[in-house]
Amino acid sequence: NVSGTAGGGESGRYRSPLVSRYASKEMAFNFSDRKKFTIWRTLWIYLAKSEKELGLPITDAQVSEMEAHVEDIDFAMAAEEERKLRHDVMAHVHTFANCCPTAAPIIHLGATSCYVGDNTDLIMLRDGFDILLPKLARVIDRLANFADKYADLPTLGFTHYQPAQLTTVGKRACLWLQDLLMDIRNLQRAREDLRFRGVKGTTGTQASFLQLFQGDHDKVEQLDKMVTEMAGFKKSYLVTGQTYSRKVDIDSLSVLASLGATVHKICTDIRLLANLKEIEEPFEKEQIGSSAMPYKRNPMRAERCCSLARHLVALVSDPLQTASVQWLERTLDDSANRRISLPESFLTADIILSTLQNITEGLVVYPKVIERHIRHELPFMATENIIMAMVKAGGNRQDCHEKIRVLSQQAAAVVKQEGGDNDLLARVQADPYFTPILNQLDDLLDPKTFIGRAPQQVARFLTEEVKPVLEPYKSKMDVKIELEL
Repeated sequence: NVSGTAGGGESGRYRSPLVSRYASKEMAFNFSDRKKFTIWRTLWIYLAKSEKELGLPITDAQVSEMEAHVEDIDFAMAAEEERKLRHDVMAHVHTFANCCPTAAPIIHLGATSCYVGDNTDLIMLRDGFDILLPKLARVIDRLANFADKYADLPTLGFTHYQPAQLTTVGKRACLWLQDLLMDIRNLQRAREDLRFRGVKGTTGTQASFLQLFQGDHDKVEQLDKMVTEMAGFKKSYLVTGQTYSRKVDIDSLSVLASLGATVHKICTDIRLLANLKEIEEPFEKEQIGSSAMPYKRNPMRAERCCSLARHLVALVSDPLQTASVQWLERTLDDSANRRISLPESFLTADIILSTLQNITEGLVVYPKVIERHIRHELPFMATENIIMAMVKAGGNRQDCHEKIRVLSQQAAAVVKQEGGDNDLLARVQADPYFTPILNQLDDLLDPKTFIGRAPQQVARFLTEEVKPVLEPYKSKMDVKIELEL
């Protein structure tokens, strides 16, 4: 009975595919309960140490006891406490106090729930960016190598998905790279713009800490600064309500959504080119493309990236709406939403970058197929060159134009109505009018004369734009991605 009662351990419970199927271990851990509640305890230690240093009656023994139990988390007890108290932070205060009886009176002293909740979220966002940035840099590096390798390989350009003037395979990759460079700068900026919530109290006024330090404003400011620096942040937000502004979440998820748009465009292009059999993503020796059609080599990695990228783009609507409905100093209707949208955005970005790295490390190019497509279209594109050559040989531009127009329409009819090959070149060669330039036709139809400055643009772009961006990540370039699925 497939609709029966739950059971069967993990297989009987829904698990998010973002973690169970796709995400890297490091990103899954970044948003895990283990990391979250360890950070909570670490933040309580930072608070106690700073309060002690600023004169509050906290002992070395109390701090040492807390440090000794920072990772000793009784999750079962915490869950039971939360069932009773209906308050996750107080549940963990009681759980921590249970293994730190000496320190129990000073755990969470003067703080509000958002001291651990919001500050932990900010740490996770920062660490999430630190996981994503080297991955994005590796994608850029692999794609830059690809662009350099194929910088001068002519290929049909497409506008409106109709054949247009030639470009090169490498130049097209630089279009992808340019968007990725914007993304890495956006992620770097969002990461650097993050500040710590710090020590602000229930409505952001620091009233409880001012009372603890008997009206000493300087000590309250010092406390905020000390805890902020212990957590690895250069600055804290000078003003907050109970929470840090939820526009910070918008900034963080907006750059990830923008990355999602970039990846969707790149992988859509790869899928279109795969249909033309010009480029393919890696295909494993025993991989099956279709259960019904054994010959198929489906671009499933690029399709996965597109599928997940749409989810990533959609997730930014959550913080946009959440920030807009936060009343006055805060309302709690942000909490459940953020538990989903923040981790899922980073997990999804992590997955698509890992998958895209795998794709760009193994992209396969088929120059002969590309050449055949060029040969099919190039005679039409070369008509202006043929006219110019005839004029130089003494011909009349208008007469030549009419000759080419008639021959081009005849050739087009063969292609479209008869399903034949483009025979314009043969028609030109057979027409005595074009005898003066017959010995020039090979040069006039050389694809490399139609690609303009594409190779030079690629070289300059990779040197001036790409290389400097990758410099900070040089030590992290050697990681290769092997997809488990």
